[in-house]
Amino acid sequence: MIQETVTVTGEPTATTHHFRLMFPTSRHGAHAARHAAERWLADQRDCPELAAGDEAAATASLLIAELTANAALHGRVRGRHARLALTLTAGTLRIEVTDARGDRLPAPTPHADGESGRGLLLVASLADAWGCEPHHPGGKTVWAECAQRKPARKGGA
Repeated sequence: MIQETVTVTGEPTATTHHFRLMFPTSRHGAHAARHAAERWLADQRDCPELAAGDEAAATASLLIAELTANAALHGRVRGRHARLALTLTAGTLRIEVTDARGDRLPAPTPHADGESGRGLLLVASLADAWGCEPHHPGGKTVWAECAQRKPARKGGA
């Protein structure tokens, strides 16, 4: 894990946690990447930057699963791996998956007759923001962000 601490004069200290993993663009590779990311997020639960509880972890897991599966299915280039990157700050978890297929951009609306293509609808509904950016020299990065919300207090006070 890479951890950075940034201090701005007059502001509280902010810590950024990073997770990065290269994975083969296969079903098994996507599955292994998701589980490694879930373990890393579980290890971060004691960090003040991860204020949300189990619901946020489940949402993050679904987003990671969908983005890594898409890279394995649509971003495969023989001999090239994909990269999963998570960045956790006080307010946001950013999930990025980079693959080598810059020519195959995600289509957020599936074909009515298609048997697949609905995963990005899930991403759009679960993430606070998501998008796709070119990645030099010829790939793309699909990202999703989740705002870290404090869990609701029990007991009504």
